[in-house]
Amino acid sequence: MFKGNKPDILVIGAGMSSAAFCWSLSEAGFKVVCLEQGPWMNPEQYPTTHLDGERHLSYEFHSNPNVRNLSQDYPINTSDTPINPLMFNAVGGSAIHWGAHFPRMKPSDFKVKTLDGVADDWPISYDDLTPFFDVNDRITGVAGLSGNPAYPPMPARQTPPLSIGKQGAKLTEGFDKLGWHWWPAESAINSTPYDGRPACTYGGPCISGCYNKAKSSADVTYWPRAIKNGVLLKTGVRVSEITLNNKGLANGVIYYDQNGVVNKIYADAVVLAGNGVGTPRLLLNSKSPSFPDGLANSSGLVGKNLMFHPVAAVAGVFEEEIESHKGPLACSITSYEHYETDTSRGFVRGFQLQLNRQLGPITTSLGGALEKPIPWGKYHHNEFDERLNKLIPIAALIEDLPELHNEVILDKNIVDSNGIPSPKVNYTVSANSKKMLEYSIQRCTEVLEAAGSKRILVNPLLETAGWHLLGTARMGDDPKTSVVNKFGSAHDVKNLFVIDGSVFVTAGAVNPTSTIQAIALFMANNLKKNARNSI
Repeated sequence: MFKGNKPDILVIGAGMSSAAFCWSLSEAGFKVVCLEQGPWMNPEQYPTTHLDGERHLSYEFHSNPNVRNLSQDYPINTSDTPINPLMFNAVGGSAIHWGAHFPRMKPSDFKVKTLDGVADDWPISYDDLTPFFDVNDRITGVAGLSGNPAYPPMPARQTPPLSIGKQGAKLTEGFDKLGWHWWPAESAINSTPYDGRPACTYGGPCISGCYNKAKSSADVTYWPRAIKNGVLLKTGVRVSEITLNNKGLANGVIYYDQNGVVNKIYADAVVLAGNGVGTPRLLLNSKSPSFPDGLANSSGLVGKNLMFHPVAAVAGVFEEEIESHKGPLACSITSYEHYETDTSRGFVRGFQLQLNRQLGPITTSLGGALEKPIPWGKYHHNEFDERLNKLIPIAALIEDLPELHNEVILDKNIVDSNGIPSPKVNYTVSANSKKMLEYSIQRCTEVLEAAGSKRILVNPLLETAGWHLLGTARMGDDPKTSVVNKFGSAHDVKNLFVIDGSVFVTAGAVNPTSTIQAIALFMANNLKKNARNSI
């Protein structure tokens, strides 16, 4: 630990990676300050506490900041991307809107160059992260079933799997007929009381916040522990620039407080946890004579290689009511049948099939997971009656390989309310991903029909699939081909760290939160052991 009035570690962003990182350092006695531009959320105000809860998802709890447009948000130029980046600024970050599906990346995801000759291998492995996955599971509390043959052995889950429901049971009939792998989803949601928090009541979709704290977002798991250990968390703070001292080391940040007043805070090390859009935005905005193209950007890779996980949605319409609105949105069953490369399919890598639930009547009318509203007119009610509680939507989550032209840059014209340049996202779906999306639609159709679906509805690419913001400050051993090393330290500025999904080398085909947090704990552990040399 370092002596003096300034913090040892200054962390920017209070989401899932930051909370785990700050807790780990606080356990070792480090003096940590975290700056977050959003507020603490009040669970009593979440949409699921209102009779008209679905209406709130269209306004102040919309997942797209360009639609939500709250004071803590900043605009994003999405004119050149078919997928909208979705995020939420608050203590707990975008996990406030998180579906809480909690799989780990698989061992093969860390060595795709070796296995399949594409992208790059990670400088770390699944085995390196295993002890940190285990710690993270214990603090988070994972509902699941041990023994999934798609993974190496894991410790027993903290609570039993959530019910797959009538909808899940129906779909497993199709998987079983085809002989395909399926397994109850790993969920960061208490199925029984755990760690002083209650069990899920199956009362809502989770993507609008959990009113009873059964969902394990960081505001109810890591942050209370970290704050108890002495971490100072300041909300309503918008960082505009990371500053350097005369030795070329990070020495603090410039930020705006809630009143728009400019302040500066100094620290021995600066850590970015702003997600795959916010982190490159801040690095690119932190220009200096030493870094005219943005801080830590000698490789030119800050903001490059953005990976989203494109998603195709395929829904089957069934004759009987299957209670598809009951329970957490993304936590029912998953399949890794098509996860690994099979060159006979015409593409490399693979995808995960994830059973999603339907929401209520308003969302059904507006199209739900299909993003295709039911047309008004003579047949509206007939179509509505066919879909409500009779729809099984499957999301095919595609592995998005890194490509330089998929990027986050600073917009030349748009700024936030403090005058800080906004990010612009340039993104196209690759030819490999398009082939994979087409193939996945065929497989979703096949399993739904095997389960007894009478009609299939398809959206070949979800516009609202941009939850997973990965790869824009990638880790690696070579400073010419990466931004940070395997411990998150910037090659160009050794006491500047990145700990969020920006550091991903490849994306895998699973929801990344569990892996993001395990990486943050791995990086924190190294910093604790080597602080004198790292700072």
